[in-house]
Amino acid sequence: MSIGEPQAAIDSTLRISEIFFSLQGESRSVGLPTVFVRLTGCPMRCHYCDTAYAFSGGQLQTLPAILDQVRQHPARYVTVTGGEPLAQENCWPLLDQLVTAGYEVSLETGGAISIRGINSAVSVVLDIKTPASGEMARNHWQNIEQLQANDQVKFVLCDRNDYEWARFKLDELKLTERVGEVLFSPSYQQLQPRELAEWILADGLPVRMQLQMHKALWGDVPGH
Repeated sequence: MSIGEPQAAIDSTLRISEIFFSLQGESRSVGLPTVFVRLTGCPMRCHYCDTAYAFSGGQLQTLPAILDQVRQHPARYVTVTGGEPLAQENCWPLLDQLVTAGYEVSLETGGAISIRGINSAVSVVLDIKTPASGEMARNHWQNIEQLQANDQVKFVLCDRNDYEWARFKLDELKLTERVGEVLFSPSYQQLQPRELAEWILADGLPVRMQLQMHKALWGDVPGH
């Protein structure tokens, strides 16, 4: 144990699916070298999920061990993801320690669990589940009130009905007034990107359309 390192940090553990260094494929920091800390487990089963391998397995690791692995990579950005990272209660102290270590931190969450108490320096990327995801009923709508200007909201869209639903929510929840970025993303190989682009332009929506750059580069290979 390092001098001054709290015993609670040593004793706290998280089940980790993988830690890897890659380019951020989504969100406002797309294209930037980023360390990804993928936590194991998720209470949802979105039909388009591309990380089902993280539903189970993984290895228990202490917070200091996780930080040590992050430090091995030359990046200032860290993304904590899953699975659903907030399904593990020690995700909160992990985020705190990453911020304290000087990283620019983002958290990718599916929106079914409260984001209350997340360090204000962390950019929450809140994925609001659409009708075609199969998990719309799991949206924890109280999270909207917790959002801050540094946060981001994402909609993964599968079809025109999803788009119209998201367009309504964009206005109903006043999302562009709450957060810095609202992201519309076509479900990979389900909704054609050009089609979504044309809808956004036709309606003049104040959103950022995003593609999953990592999939264009490496496909569905884990660890990218």
